[in-house]
Amino acid sequence: MKIRLLAFASAGDALGATEIEMEMADGSRVADLRMRLDRDHPKIVPLWTRLAVAVDGRIVSPEEALRDGAEVALLPPVSGGSGEPLHAELVDGTIDTERVVAAVSGPGRGAVVIFLGTVRDHHAGRSVEKLTYSAYRLMALEGLRRIVADLEAAAPDTRAAIVHRLGEVSVGEPSVVIAVASPHRAAAYEASRTALERLKAEIPIWKREHYADGGAAWREEEPLTQTGVNSSSKTPALEHQVDRVP
Repeated sequence: MKIRLLAFASAGDALGATEIEMEMADGSRVADLRMRLDRDHPKIVPLWTRLAVAVDGRIVSPEEALRDGAEVALLPPVSGGSGEPLHAELVDGTIDTERVVAAVSGPGRGAVVIFLGTVRDHHAGRSVEKLTYSAYRLMALEGLRRIVADLEAAAPDTRAAIVHRLGEVSVGEPSVVIAVASPHRAAAYEASRTALERLKAEIPIWKREHYADGGAAWREEEPLTQTGVNSSSKTPALEHQVDRVP
């Protein structure tokens, strides 16, 4: 049988590719795939303790059986209530902040809280020129929608929107915009903070820092959580660290 293997961030570096089509024996499990990768790509071996494995968008155990045509993803640690459409997006260009705010605003919501996560020009004493964001789009978008739905269900007449940018983002530009509107400011502040913390913990989005000295580093510090995506259990120019949002 054939499977499609996706490898994100440092996992992709270890395999030397972000997408591989593989032939596996009928009846193979995730554990068999891992043994195959260990043999063919030794650089992946030290990463398993912090990798989650998803099959067709669902985190699975090593005993999960594979099927012909399955999409298997290696995920390093990471970065509707009332019938109105949930607002969660991944975009490849500049985020339109005014549009995000308009998606949550309404005459009965007197408090609007906006969080802009922008790219810093430094990290750990090094000058940063830009960030590159990548994502497992299927799971990331589903996770963002889930966060928005939970926030809106938790507080009456609260509306939330989360838009995250992918690709290259220059210093000073927003990589994520979170807008929350509510009749009262306390609920809006609380929902905004919750959205950011859940985004950092649950959503499979990774960032790579590019430094003025020519180096680059994946920031992989937070394992994906069970709420959204469960965690299981260098090249010379690449140092492996990690975080996913500013």
